[in-house]
Amino acid sequence: MENHPDLPHLNPRGEVHMVSVGGKDETKRTAVAEGRLLTKPDVVALVLQGQAPKGDVLAVARVAAVMAVKRTAEWIPLAHPIPITGVDVVIEAETEGFHVQVTVETVGQTGVEMEALTGVSAALLTLYDMLKARDRSMTLTAVRLREKHGGRSGDYVREGD
Repeated sequence: MENHPDLPHLNPRGEVHMVSVGGKDETKRTAVAEGRLLTKPDVVALVLQGQAPKGDVLAVARVAAVMAVKRTAEWIPLAHPIPITGVDVVIEAETEGFHVQVTVETVGQTGVEMEALTGVSAALLTLYDMLKARDRSMTLTAVRLREKHGGRSGDYVREGD
C-alpha cells in the first residue's frame, strides 16, 4: 500500500492508515520529552516533605510514566506497538511546580517520540490527580519533545530553551 506523497498516514485515496515500517532497518532509537506542572510553592513543599495526602506522589508519577510508555499504542491510534528497551523518568521540584523528563529507548523500526510524550503526560496527570485536593488551579504545560536520535530522519535536538 502506497502512502500519500506528503502525508504518510494517508493512503492514495486520502484515508487514514497505519504506516508500514516493515521495510525499515532496526536501529537504536531514543527520545527525550519533558513537561511541567505549575502549582503553588506550598504544594511543592508538601510533596518534598512527604506530607501529601495520597502518599509518595513522585514515586507514583514515575510508575505512571513507565506504564504509559509501555501502552502508548493503546492510547494513540496510529502508533505502532514497539518493544521498549529502557525508560528513565526524572521528576524535579521547582519553586512553583515540577519538571518531568522521560527518556525512552528501543531497538526497532520506528521511533519512540510518542512513547516519551505519553510518559510525560501520564506523569503530569498523575501529579495533578494526587495533588488536586490542595490546588485545583494547577496547570500542565510545555509538554514537548526535547530530542530524538536514530532512524531514517536522523537526530533532532530542540534549541533555544
